[in-house]
Amino acid sequence: MMNNDIASKNKTERIIGNVLGEKLSPTIIIFSGIHGNENAGVSAGKNVIKKIENEHIKFQGNLFIIQGNINALKKGIRYEDVDLNRIWNKENIDKIKLSSNSFNADENEQLEIYLQIKDIFKTQKGPFYFLDLHTTSSPTVPFITISDSLNNRDFSSKFPVPIVLGIEEYLDGPLLTYLNEFGHVSLGFEAGEHFDEQSVMNCEAFIWLALVYSKCVKKSELNNLVYYKKELLKSKCTNKYKFFEIDLQYIIKKDEDFKMKSGFNNFEKIKNNQKLAKSNGKDVRAAMNGRIFMPLYQELGNDGFFIITRISYFWLKTSLIVRKLNTHHFLRLLPGIEKDPYNSYTLNVNPKTAKFLTKEIFHLFGYRKQVLKDDRFHFIKRDRKITEFH
Repeated sequence: MMNNDIASKNKTERIIGNVLGEKLSPTIIIFSGIHGNENAGVSAGKNVIKKIENEHIKFQGNLFIIQGNINALKKGIRYEDVDLNRIWNKENIDKIKLSSNSFNADENEQLEIYLQIKDIFKTQKGPFYFLDLHTTSSPTVPFITISDSLNNRDFSSKFPVPIVLGIEEYLDGPLLTYLNEFGHVSLGFEAGEHFDEQSVMNCEAFIWLALVYSKCVKKSELNNLVYYKKELLKSKCTNKYKFFEIDLQYIIKKDEDFKMKSGFNNFEKIKNNQKLAKSNGKDVRAAMNGRIFMPLYQELGNDGFFIITRISYFWLKTSLIVRKLNTHHFLRLLPGIEKDPYNSYTLNVNPKTAKFLTKEIFHLFGYRKQVLKDDRFHFIKRDRKITEFH
């Protein structure tokens, strides 16, 4: 049975700020501090709410800015027992909803956040926009991560920062991936390095631009909109390419002595066979040309680094066309591919067929998440119809 007493315990602390505008929609939900060592989003959220109140900025929709891992934020740690941004899947959600057993500290945080989201869905109107504010352990330009749905692409492309697709293929249980399954726009924003004051400013700029692009706030209400867009964000993103995708992930094994080579900046170009890290005293080298992405320079976490490559405009345009025409149905006509009987957004694929077609073909049609189960690959589509949150 769901424990509502736990959820109400930190309710006033959970919501940093809430603005109910002149119109009933849209509704913007911003998460900050999902990792307790990433406080920039919390500070930025407080600054935005204060500016709205002090300057009497006219608001058209609804805004909720939510603190994530309150316990970890107070202790200045990434998480207590489990990573709060790796446990958002059906199995864990069912556990916290139905079980009367005690949970660990981070699962208690998850329960409170889940019930807060559910309450917002009950009391507010869509469209709903979910934004999750983060920072990284290495120096970086601001960037956005998304699950590869067309509505995510459309909204994220309005911001003057790089966009990385497909992170859901490599991470299990992020909050935004769970929310994306209900068809809503869900963007992750990485503002900069931990504890850098510039990261707070970048988060503020991102929030203000999101409020303008979602039509909650009119451009005329913000005198410094150009400053937010061009000076704080665009000026730092000198790379001419807009969209990237993850091609490789280095996972740190249990008890592995991993140490990233110092000095890497996020999005920095790397070459095949270049030395990137040390593992148990041996060199870890790049398996391909590309760009280093989110190299690990902190104690917690098992994602050592990723390698990303740019996505061509031609590929993006082609995938947009084939998805809008719903041509993904033709994949089911191929030998070895069938629709999952329990999930209309999933294709069950024979491994031989999957190897023949390559994952790039499935990406083109919008199937990003790939899971091997019962000797078959399960490719999961990210474009969804809006459904009830549960």
